[in-house]
Amino acid sequence: MTETEKHPKTEILIPDCCNIGIVIRVLISVNLVVLLSLLARGQGLAFNFQEFVETAMLVEAICLGSLLLLCGFRRVVEQRGAAAWLQRMACGVVPALLGYLVLASLASMEWFVFSFPRLNWGFSVLLCFLMGVVLQNYFELRTRAFSPALGEARLQALQARIRPHFLFNSLNAVLSLIRSEPRRAETALEDLADLFRVLMRDTREQSSLHDEIVLCKQYLAIEKIRLGERLMVEWRISNLDEKALSESKIPVLLLQPLLENAVHYGVEPSTKPALIDIEVQKILDKIEVKVTNPYHQEAQMSLGNHMALDNIRQRLKLLYDIEAQLSTNMADGMFVVQLIFPAH
Repeated sequence: MTETEKHPKTEILIPDCCNIGIVIRVLISVNLVVLLSLLARGQGLAFNFQEFVETAMLVEAICLGSLLLLCGFRRVVEQRGAAAWLQRMACGVVPALLGYLVLASLASMEWFVFSFPRLNWGFSVLLCFLMGVVLQNYFELRTRAFSPALGEARLQALQARIRPHFLFNSLNAVLSLIRSEPRRAETALEDLADLFRVLMRDTREQSSLHDEIVLCKQYLAIEKIRLGERLMVEWRISNLDEKALSESKIPVLLLQPLLENAVHYGVEPSTKPALIDIEVQKILDKIEVKVTNPYHQEAQMSLGNHMALDNIRQRLKLLYDIEAQLSTNMADGMFVVQLIFPAH
């Protein structure tokens, strides 16, 4: 029995409440429910809006406090694990308990009693619990709805990333080096083995930015054997030392597909040397990766190019919500792909 079978990885069901996209969705959802509930009373728009402003002070305090506590609890679950029922229950209990504590701390204040003279504590605490459970279920279903994108990403990694012609050409290139440059052939086979090993991993796993860059360099070294002088590569890394590169986490196979796209659609169609420029830098709390390659209209407009980039966008949306983005543009006859994600 393997170590993984003895200690199966815990499925994280608590939403990432530190993610700004999650925070915005929760605040909008809860405030919208409160506003619609007040409007349904039919006491006039002005009066209902005034009530909403007063109620919002309680709502925001409970929401933000709950998000902060659940964010910390999720980190604990990631390290130590927890049963699924416990995670789901925590998403309801934490807002309910915090709601009760907020009400209890304000109960002796005159303005609170005046503003909420008929406040039902039991109903309010129950509502906090139900909203927490409903939102947890929403984010869990949302994650599962995106799971086909992960499956597709892995399938693409196993099929498109290891394209038959890429494997065939790479092995042929290595065979041609065995007699003339045996050391280089050995290095190429080691790079190819490392690439296969990583491609077999779950795309939801995390790697360090340093390891991902090493993988990309190994991939480009293999392609260099095949494409020769046509493939030129320039790396520019700024505001990131070795320690920062090792500590920065990134999903496995997030950068390599971008470089494969650049090789396949920017270098292969070219009859002369083509430069792939890769810029990696840290800006505040974000990592920015910019890949620039020559633009060939027929190649860049192909369906395969768009599918690869759309696949990465879906992974980013699932893993980082609105905190990450992938954009493309044209600049001086070059095709530019810009990737931005949190520097965790």
